[in-house]
Amino acid sequence: MANNIEVKELLDAGVHFGHLTRRWDPNMAPYIYMERNGIHIINLYKTAAKIDEASEALKKIAASGRKILFVATKKQAKEIVAEKAAKANQPYITERWPGGMLTNFVTIRKAVKKMAAIDRMKKDGTFNTLSKKERLQVDRLRAKLEKNLGSISDMTRLPGALFVVDITREHIAVKEAQKLNIPIFAMVDTNSDPRQVQYVIPANDDASKSIDKVMTYVSDAVIEGLSERKASKDTPKKDAPAKAAAPAKEAAPAKVEAAPVVEAPVVTEAAKQEEE
Repeated sequence: MANNIEVKELLDAGVHFGHLTRRWDPNMAPYIYMERNGIHIINLYKTAAKIDEASEALKKIAASGRKILFVATKKQAKEIVAEKAAKANQPYITERWPGGMLTNFVTIRKAVKKMAAIDRMKKDGTFNTLSKKERLQVDRLRAKLEKNLGSISDMTRLPGALFVVDITREHIAVKEAQKLNIPIFAMVDTNSDPRQVQYVIPANDDASKSIDKVMTYVSDAVIEGLSERKASKDTPKKDAPAKAAAPAKEAAPAKVEAAPVVEAPVVTEAAKQEEE
């Protein structure tokens, strides 16, 4: 469970402010603390507990080597999510959700490969053989692909999880993830239905300070998971030579001790023949 300091930080960031009471979703009732001046106030103790739960799950996913795709196309969240996701070395979508991003992933990968092909053309000099008009068209295509798909160029397979800011706005992304049974983590405000998400973080998803605070906790958990994965990979490499050398040392004395054991019965048998 989160301590009081964390709850105080959430309070200072305005994470507790929900939407107008007339715009609420009844399914958010368990996470609402009270109503004040026509606005719902979110229970920050439940928010803190949910952040801990989500962070633990995200850490395990990151430690397993799977990617977590961050999605946030609203103006207040774009830069924050892009910065935090890049810091954790995870893919993100902040411009526009390309339809079929998950359900038609093969086609999306072709577009990413097209971008890589253009880069190769520029490196090997093929690009310079094109006419001025063709070069301009290729540059425009490259810029468009970079804007929409540049952040997922390293994502070679479907993500292990989706993290969404504002599930009402990103409803297409949520539906695609549901169809493929991809776990969804999300900041859910009082105007959204939390039943669509496996890991709900009840929070104000409209204020940049609130988004930044929650994203900081989440990205730190992902980074911690990646660190654990790296540490587990490095450990066996260090121990391998020591384990391989151990049997070699034990094998040498075994051969030396074998000599007297074989000769012992021969001496005894000869002695018996002399006595007879």
